[in-house]
Amino acid sequence: MRKQADDIVEPKVRRRGIYLLPNLLTITGLFAGFFSIVAGMKGYFYMAAEAIFIAMIMDALDGRVARLTNTQSDFGMELDSLADVVSFGVAPALVMYSWSLTTLGKAGWLAAFIFAAAGALRLARFNTQAASSDKRYFQGIPIPAAAGILASIVWVWYDYTTQSKIFVITMCIITILVAALMVSNIRFHSFKDISVRDRVPFLGVLVMVLILVCIAIDPPTMLLVIFAAYGISGPVMTLWALRQRRQVRLKERARNHPSN
Repeated sequence: MRKQADDIVEPKVRRRGIYLLPNLLTITGLFAGFFSIVAGMKGYFYMAAEAIFIAMIMDALDGRVARLTNTQSDFGMELDSLADVVSFGVAPALVMYSWSLTTLGKAGWLAAFIFAAAGALRLARFNTQAASSDKRYFQGIPIPAAAGILASIVWVWYDYTTQSKIFVITMCIITILVAALMVSNIRFHSFKDISVRDRVPFLGVLVMVLILVCIAIDPPTMLLVIFAAYGISGPVMTLWALRQRRQVRLKERARNHPSN
């Protein structure tokens, strides 16, 4: 009996835990987003804007590190989404409110809330449609890009504390418009079809070098130009597609009903 008992192999118990490296990057991004909120409340808007971009870098790294090290997990995906709500939804909304919208009273904090709520809705829609959507495009502007627009605006004019009424109203309108882009059906290019392993023309490498040099010379202004251009690209691309479809329909109608 003792021999039989010794021959019995106990089943291996799978140890529970989380992967350290990708989740550590996610937590670092969450810390940067929380620090941005605190810095904005204390009036350090320059540091608040920088912290949002640091969170953006961490958000870009954690997923890639998880795929490279084969450490993807459902826990990591959920943690990443929650961190994004704080770093790219709540943080830029509160920083924009503390910097500019606070003078509008109730309208100001409502505009900030609309941005934060739109960011949460954008992430929820992305998580539920990720498996079935076209990987080449995003439906609605991604929440990091939306946060980049607001953060770069604050970064460029961080010392502009005595703001006119027109300027504040403009910031309020921009906040609401960017929030609307997040929950819209407008398509934005995801650039996921571009592979770093593919060969690129020499001119493309030169353009990338020039962009990096321009960012190094004046990071706030160049980042504002880049994120604003990306935000405008979606509506422009949609209008161009609608125009192309209209021209195709007119050609088909002319072909089916030729004039006498």
